[in-house]
Amino acid sequence: MSIATVFEIGLAAVVLGLAVWTIAVPETYSATVGFVAYGLLVALIWVRLDAVDVALTEAAIGGGLGGVLLLSATARLRDGEAMATERAGRIVHLGAAILSAAITVTLALAILLLPDPAPTLAPAVVANAGATGMANPVTNVLMAFRGLDTMLEKVVLLMAIVGVWSLASEQAWGGRPGPRHEADPNGVLTFLARLLPPAGIVIGIYILWAGADEPGGAFQGGAVLASMWLLVMMAGLADTPPVSSRRLRLVLVAGPGLFLAVGIGGLCFAPAFLAYPVAFAKPLILGIEVAMILTIAATLALLLAGVPERGASQ
Repeated sequence: MSIATVFEIGLAAVVLGLAVWTIAVPETYSATVGFVAYGLLVALIWVRLDAVDVALTEAAIGGGLGGVLLLSATARLRDGEAMATERAGRIVHLGAAILSAAITVTLALAILLLPDPAPTLAPAVVANAGATGMANPVTNVLMAFRGLDTMLEKVVLLMAIVGVWSLASEQAWGGRPGPRHEADPNGVLTFLARLLPPAGIVIGIYILWAGADEPGGAFQGGAVLASMWLLVMMAGLADTPPVSSRRLRLVLVAGPGLFLAVGIGGLCFAPAFLAYPVAFAKPLILGIEVAMILTIAATLALLLAGVPERGASQ
């Protein structure tokens, strides 16, 4: 048995054990920390499966931004949790366990019963990969072969932020999301908020640029940029922008808007909607990704900032 196999078995055992512990632990905070750690370990599993693009997304969302969102929710629920008198009974826990086990068995059977070889469009993707000029097969699939799905995903993000903003009170509408954060100017959080963002911005831009030929892309890079922005806001070095800002709204619609414009252009200069002229495919895709990284970074950060709670001048 090789060292790699031993590592994979150990990793699988740790992930399963952590998953069970996260479900079983009664404290919300402990469960949240366990879930964040679980997301980071799942990212390692994706790396072992040679799905580096998925691993980057899992680490950025599952272990990063998702962890910040859950920790924030846990802090808000802590007081109510202490006063809660009703707890889920054993029947509820048993039912959840049985349902989880049934889903696991169903997924395992679906994978085991796949025909050999399994149906795949990989050969067709590889055969037409040169049409976009992008060496990263994941980028090819997302931006060309499944371009409509990718565009609609960004529209869903835009709808999500509109939904969050719609929960604001009438007095706070158009104001700033979340409370004004203040931190010790000499504390660790402020120090990290001054130290990390310059490097984080460079890393996020590099992940975007490298996504054309290597693992990476707009979503992963946008998640990194959103993390840096949130860090600065949590340290009190900057405030959240008012949702009535025209510049902010332009950034939020830039990605889906440019994607849609290029798609309509495909009807005039290419065979179909979201089809790229071969000579301009790579520049168009890179242009869309630049717009999308701004939209993704702003949307993810504002989703975590929450509902507008203050006036624009506060």
